Amino acid sequence: MRIAVVGTGYVGLVAGTCFAESGNNVVCIDIDEEKIAGLRAGRVPIYEPGLEELLRRNMHDGRLAFTTCYEEGIDRAQVVFIAVGTPPGEDGRADLQYVLAAAESIAKQMTGYTVIVDKSTVPVGTAVKVTDRMRQHTEFPFDVVSNPEFLKEGAAIDDFLKPDRVVIGSSSARAAEVMDELYAPFVRTGNPILHTDVPSAELTKYAANAMLATRISFMNEVANICDEVGANIDDVRKGIGTDARIGMRFLFAGCGYGGSCFPKDVQAIIKTSDELGYDFRILKAVESVNESQKRRLFDLVEAYYEDGLAGKHFAVWGLAFKPNTDDMREAPALVVIGALLDAGATVTAYDPEAMEESKRHYFGDRIQYAEHPMEALEGAHGLVVVTEWNEFRRPDFEVVKTVLEQPAVFDGRNIYSPSVMERLGFDYFSMGR
Repeated sequence: MRIAVVGTGYVGLVAGTCFAESGNNVVCIDIDEEKIAGLRAGRVPIYEPGLEELLRRNMHDGRLAFTTCYEEGIDRAQVVFIAVGTPPGEDGRADLQYVLAAAESIAKQMTGYTVIVDKSTVPVGTAVKVTDRMRQHTEFPFDVVSNPEFLKEGAAIDDFLKPDRVVIGSSSARAAEVMDELYAPFVRTGNPILHTDVPSAELTKYAANAMLATRISFMNEVANICDEVGANIDDVRKGIGTDARIGMRFLFAGCGYGGSCFPKDVQAIIKTSDELGYDFRILKAVESVNESQKRRLFDLVEAYYEDGLAGKHFAVWGLAFKPNTDDMREAPALVVIGALLDAGATVTAYDPEAMEESKRHYFGDRIQYAEHPMEALEGAHGLVVVTEWNEFRRPDFEVVKTVLEQPAVFDGRNIYSPSVMERLGFDYFSMGR
């Protein structure tokens, strides 16, 4: 099948590459000339395990190409995916200007019937707006389909190639048939393709992320209660997670969620609800809890040093919002490091993938960066763990204790054992334990 993907961000690049991997001819379109030049040279602008290898192989085999030209990309495409950004505005509403601009450009280049797929995370009613915009610029027939993505950063390739489910929202039997054919190779093991109306599909992505965010904030609230009563959140998690109605996933306490999806999608569904006159009280609480939870890790640090933080130096392990990505959008590290700097402390950070991202877009030269986790500890009055990268889980604690100026560890992800840390002589602080 001939496919075009508009947008070479996280979703568009993964989708285009994986569709090519299943034998389709894919052209990815982006107006960023520098990004397209890099992709043509096989350079992937994001860190996602396995993506670069897959991209290069499919380019070599002639199934995947990149262009800045809509005319070239849309030519003879049977399916066109819109996978551009929908950043939140100041009021939390999803900004659809890039989606609608892409729809207009696609319409101007269409040469026959085309299935247009909203792959971007968009609010209910977007398909109607895309349809209206396109009808102003083409007389060719088309159908607009909602096909939300459910990719986890750090595991996106596997998620796309082996999806739990595929959701397709459409009112057209013709379009639904095309989408079934396109996704058939990915659901051979029997995982379902779920056909819905368009509004239901548009709402599904927001509802899924809002539910996961709710679980995280709920467990963080329980962890905070654990700190007050002397309970252990790990034991509580096991006690409730073994209930089949609840399950174990997304029940880990920590210093809050971040990334490109949960914060943005929670804000968007709150805004949509407000516009409809409905007060989505649970999600407003979820958002409030998450913002305060990011600060809670800093509060542990601040409370430990009775003489204040001015002049203190800290090692921070982890900048990305989660392991296996370089994404720092809404990352807890932004709040923690920002608060340390505001308090007069200095910071040396280490992250396997996100340090260049921090230098370019966030902290620049306001903090120092280490080439190795242990190097970050030199001269530090404490270690703050913000991201649970695997390489942080089993360090040589004797070396850690020797290098640190003070044996204080503040664990925002509960990756160490309190009893072990106490036995080793650390002043150890974690979340809900």
